[in-house]
Amino acid sequence: MIKVVFFAALREQLDCSELMLNSKNISTIADLKRQLASKSEQWQALFSNTLLLSAVNHDMVNSEQKIKSGDEVAFFPPVTGG
Repeated sequence: MIKVVFFAALREQLDCSELMLNSKNISTIADLKRQLASKSEQWQALFSNTLLLSAVNHDMVNSEQKIKSGDEVAFFPPVTGG
């Protein structure tokens, strides 16, 4: 199982803070994003955003990062400030 955690506005838009997914057929962050995008049109819109940031086990990663059962993957929108 892969633990998926959502932060900031992403968590609010999805009305979900975390979920557990079977790691079968998921080997990269890109695979995971495709799986999440298939949940609904809203999820598809959010996970097709190329600016979405991701981390695996608290380390920032890109979409080609390999993931495996037992990993924690976090998604959050880009940080902005002023």
